[in-house]
Amino acid sequence: MAALFSTLLLAALFAVVPWVLRLFHSFLWVPRRLERRFRRQGIRGPPRSLLSGNAADYRAMLAAARSAPLASFHHSIVARATPQYRDWPARYGRPFVYWFGLRPRLVLSDPELVKAVLTDSTGAFDKAGSGGNNPLARQLIGEGLVGLSGEKWARHRRVIAPAFNMERVKAWIPEIAATTSSVLDKWEVQGERTEFEIDVHKGFHTLSADVISCVAFGSSYEEGKRIFQLQEEQMKLALLAIRTVYIPGFRFVPTKKNRTRQSLNQEIRSSMRKLIEINGRKCEDSKNLLGLMLSASKAGSEFKMGIEEIIDECKTFYFAGKETTANLLTWATLLLALHQEWQEKARNEVLQVCGKYEHPSAENLSNLKIVTMVLKETLRLYPPAVFINRTATKDVKLGKLDIPASTRLDFPIIDIHHDLDVWGSDAEEFNPSRFADGKSYHLGAYFPFGIGPTICVGQNLAMVEAKVALAMTLQRFVFAVSPSYVHAPMLVFTLQPQYGAQIIVHKI
Repeated sequence: MAALFSTLLLAALFAVVPWVLRLFHSFLWVPRRLERRFRRQGIRGPPRSLLSGNAADYRAMLAAARSAPLASFHHSIVARATPQYRDWPARYGRPFVYWFGLRPRLVLSDPELVKAVLTDSTGAFDKAGSGGNNPLARQLIGEGLVGLSGEKWARHRRVIAPAFNMERVKAWIPEIAATTSSVLDKWEVQGERTEFEIDVHKGFHTLSADVISCVAFGSSYEEGKRIFQLQEEQMKLALLAIRTVYIPGFRFVPTKKNRTRQSLNQEIRSSMRKLIEINGRKCEDSKNLLGLMLSASKAGSEFKMGIEEIIDECKTFYFAGKETTANLLTWATLLLALHQEWQEKARNEVLQVCGKYEHPSAENLSNLKIVTMVLKETLRLYPPAVFINRTATKDVKLGKLDIPASTRLDFPIIDIHHDLDVWGSDAEEFNPSRFADGKSYHLGAYFPFGIGPTICVGQNLAMVEAKVALAMTLQRFVFAVSPSYVHAPMLVFTLQPQYGAQIIVHKI
């Protein structure tokens, strides 16, 4: 009996010891080895906890930053919107490293390094994707283009890119203008007097939702309204997940939040499927985004996409297509409301190019130079996406740096866009003239839509839509910042005004 017990105990030890050694290797040896490797290069960062890294510190910094608004409407916003990009480098220098769980995140702000990584074609750096390896965070966009990498990303990109080439986007300008006109009509109706207050953040979200519904999916905001509402709820849950270290398998635990996530995901996918069935035929004829994807779903297509892949892409563009342009227009309007001299310059240009009553057209849109400068400067000061990341697929040399495999590289767009060393002493000031014709900037210093082969596929639509909408707003209204506006830029998934964007509007 004793011999049997000894044998069983020995067998148990043989089974447990390798498991313990693997845990030791993953939780202690590998992170310590990586820390020493970074330190030898002079790269430091905040002290990390054994399991969660710096996740708790990160959440605490964000909570503290957003607990109070900025004292005045100025553009030194990095410390409030993304405190990790000001607090930690001030303490530990640049570049610096912090940890989410067992994975290091190396933050690089050198434009040369940004350019080198984002334009790399060797495969040394992979798209980390929104939400990284956290499946709870990825539910918002599913397996859409933003979250894909490798061969699957390339196949989706080949199908989707033609929908957003400039010639096709220009053909949508009349529909964009008509949608904008309808939204601005509602603004006028809700203001009984010639002067009234409006939250343009809400207004531009409705506008951009209607535009992406129409030009990409052949539907309308009303048809997709429920989907947008569900995605707003899903975004809040995804945000909680993305700021928390994910425990493998946790998504299958039937917590209240997980059940809500599953319910939202099922309803969104069901609604998307119905929308595709209703609008599929006319979209195939019009060759918009949905039409191109449906064509690729047919047998024999070179870049075949299944219906579940199409649904994932619809989720991505319903969310990203709305958020990016709506926030760009919100901040541009606020900036022009604050900087009246630039509002007057932009309005005079619009009236000269388009007149008082004519909508912008494909023929004259390129003549709106000042409007373009205003939008580019808005994207510099208030970029919708505040960072881009990549993951090193192998040990790699990057300049003087030795980057270990699996390290996530974070490029803080918002911090680089506000860098005094890059942009000069007026980096924190609104100065659209820095984007006047003939003036150039370093490729890795200004990248609101990314750069290189993975540059945002919807960039053309975002900029054309923003030009049309801003020009038409200037045709109809003079606007100023409302006394009720509270300046509190906040990072959700995109950079947004925490308490809305209240503007006093005067009808022209």
